[in-house]
Amino acid sequence: MKKLAVVAFGGNALLQAGQEGTIGEQEKNAYEASKNLLNLLNRNYNIVITHGNGPQVGNILLSEQAGFKVHGMPEMPLDVCVAYSQGFIGYMIEQQLRNVLEANDLDRDIICIITQVLVNKDDPAFENPTKPIGPYLSKEEADKGAKETGSVYKEDKKRGGWRKVVASPRPLVISNKKSIEQLARSGQIVIAVGGGGIPAYYVEPNKLEGIDAVIDKDLASSLLAKQIGAEKLFILTDVPKVCLNFDTPQEESIDKMTIAEARKYLQEGQFTEGSMAPKIRAAVDFVENTGKDAIITKTTLLGVDDGGTRIVIV
Repeated sequence: MKKLAVVAFGGNALLQAGQEGTIGEQEKNAYEASKNLLNLLNRNYNIVITHGNGPQVGNILLSEQAGFKVHGMPEMPLDVCVAYSQGFIGYMIEQQLRNVLEANDLDRDIICIITQVLVNKDDPAFENPTKPIGPYLSKEEADKGAKETGSVYKEDKKRGGWRKVVASPRPLVISNKKSIEQLARSGQIVIAVGGGGIPAYYVEPNKLEGIDAVIDKDLASSLLAKQIGAEKLFILTDVPKVCLNFDTPQEESIDKMTIAEARKYLQEGQFTEGSMAPKIRAAVDFVENTGKDAIITKTTLLGVDDGGTRIVIV
């Protein structure tokens, strides 16, 4: 029987630092990222792909704001912008992955599922927005945006710039998880929970409604992996392995990390909140609840022996 893996593409799989963000660039990046999935297919894995959307949903919001200023067009709420990004990013991944499969004489259906994720409207995250979206701005641009729209911006001192931050509530339930699992275990490649999923809550019994937030993609991917019984969770980023003392002369890469060690390093502040910390928490959550391994690595090392950092139960 084939194993089931959830593969969480990082934002750099589609849009890399220094790029303009054109569709051509994103399609090329999606093609290169998709080629690395062949390692897992050749290792007898069925695959569910998740992906980030931070830069893309931020650009959608900028376009919405410009359309409102120039033409008076009504702005879309954030949950609709997330749905919008799921559609076009899923389309790009599906198309480029199909190109990769056909170039390697492989035949799989690729199915993109627009995915809602249930959250708690009283989650404390709504009182303290922390999830960065959109481009990096100067302080002057951030101050102007805050004044004009009431948005909250925070400085990323490491990368040099200010980004809009929004609430990031904890995901509770992945919609259509049974169908996602059935399709994937039958051999189809499924793209789901894009951008962490479309945040929704029950405004009253039996009535779902979207809410203004962005769910952390890695935490939602971990939840999906648990709820569909995946044998492995791969969280992809832009470094080969998790490092202690990152970007210092004492930097040390880690081959294997227990969940106890991971919690210790998190408490010590080894991992930044805007980058590696959410990935570590997501990996720990999956491993602790399933007893199975999670791997954090860069896209090019997906499925490679000894590639990445393996998070284990003990």
